[in-house]
Amino acid sequence: MDSTAPKIQTPSLDLDACRALVAAEMDQVNQLIRVKLASDVALINQVSTYIINNGGKRLRPQLVLLAAGSCGYQKQFHTNIAAIIEFIHTATLLHDDVVDDSDMRRGQDTANSVWGNEAAVLVGDFLYSRSFEMMVEVGSLRVMEILAATTNRIAEGEVMQLLNVHDPDITEARYIEVVRAKTARLFEAATRLGGVLADVEPEVEDALAIYGRHLGTAFQIADDVLDYASNADELGKNIGDDLAEGKPTLPLILAMKRGDDRQRSIIADAIREGGRNSIEQVGKIIRATDSLQQSMETAKAEARLAQQSLELIPSSEYRDAMHVLADYSVSRLN
Repeated sequence: MDSTAPKIQTPSLDLDACRALVAAEMDQVNQLIRVKLASDVALINQVSTYIINNGGKRLRPQLVLLAAGSCGYQKQFHTNIAAIIEFIHTATLLHDDVVDDSDMRRGQDTANSVWGNEAAVLVGDFLYSRSFEMMVEVGSLRVMEILAATTNRIAEGEVMQLLNVHDPDITEARYIEVVRAKTARLFEAATRLGGVLADVEPEVEDALAIYGRHLGTAFQIADDVLDYASNADELGKNIGDDLAEGKPTLPLILAMKRGDDRQRSIIADAIREGGRNSIEQVGKIIRATDSLQQSMETAKAEARLAQQSLELIPSSEYRDAMHVLADYSVSRLN
């Protein structure tokens, strides 16, 4: 990062003001999503509409709009890209819920629990393929290259995470590698594409991508902390799902690193076996070793790196909003 770049003061915008900044464009994105969901197959309409309309923060498409706005982009394709990003994200959720055998997301029944695994997987495939149709409509090879590489990397991240399940020997570095691929890569694409559309200088495009990468990493680490620090109503899913699925997330990795032999053995056995029998006991160890706080410190460090990358972006309300969203990523309740 250029040490001569002006330091960003903490913006006075709140989260509602950030959303209001792109509210009109988000209305266009949501309208485009509804149009592009249409299919002659009734089940596709039912499942895709259910998952798309079932709450969600729409954070990733908002990032496309904010990044484009921060670069002065004034044409129409940023709303197309925002809708594409949301379709890709939704497809990954459908597939994740099948792999994880999840029955709750955003406080609602998952699509696979309502319609079955086969329908959820196939509708996820439909959303992926529809997103690539929409990429062609944008007419930019650079956009296609970025999104093709992004979806490929997300798939690799999903496989890496699958390989890590029930393995208590996962290191913090391997955990971060999965987070960067599976979650942060779509954030990175969202913000980079805002710069690509505006045809900014390479260093500005890279700064936007770095912002998205660190923001997405912070967001996922905070999400993994919430799995032990929140409650089901706030989180919108069952508490302890990660441990029940045998996923060695950062709070567990740090608790094993910071705990004594007995505590490490309890957590290792819980990861190997999965299920919910040890959730209360493991939760006590995580708190006793201060691993939730340490995990959140890691997330906050990522959020600060995201904010530092904005120093190369011209001053504007859009940049301020991106700064605020980095704080929100590590202060939310769900």
